[in-house]
Amino acid sequence: MNVDAIRHFYGYHFGMNRYIWEQYIVPLSQAQYVQASTYSIGSVRDQLVHMVNVDETWFRQLGGLDFIDWRDPKAYADRDILRAEWDQVDQIMRDYLADLRDEMLVTQPFPDHEEDKDLLLWQVLLHVVNHGTDHRAQLLRLLNDLGVRTGPQDYIFYAYEQPVKSS
Repeated sequence: MNVDAIRHFYGYHFGMNRYIWEQYIVPLSQAQYVQASTYSIGSVRDQLVHMVNVDETWFRQLGGLDFIDWRDPKAYADRDILRAEWDQVDQIMRDYLADLRDEMLVTQPFPDHEEDKDLLLWQVLLHVVNHGTDHRAQLLRLLNDLGVRTGPQDYIFYAYEQPVKSS
């Protein structure tokens, strides 16, 4: 595991989040966007807000930034506001990843957190992308339930399009 591999994997995370947003979220009617669901986190909006909250929470902690309260999904009826905040969270993540060095990957970033104290940084970084993949899959299922025809979100398709040169 090295920083270039982590950054590549985050390229997939950012790219797939943006793809799903542009292809499937933007065209939704407002009613579809906020339609209640008993599946997973709830509505499409609720899923998206959860995804932003989790990414921000982990990366604010990694960057030594103050914790902020989680966003209330009800405050995000306007998708443009959510998108703008998600872009800010993505930038926090990109800034952190830009300064990442290989030797940092084997450090324990949260020694004072009881639950997370034994985690290595690379585990946290992979968890965030894996969490995103899980919730994108749930989001695609919700979209399907709304009658939206969706496609795959598999990492391998990103890898085909973004080959990594071996050293």
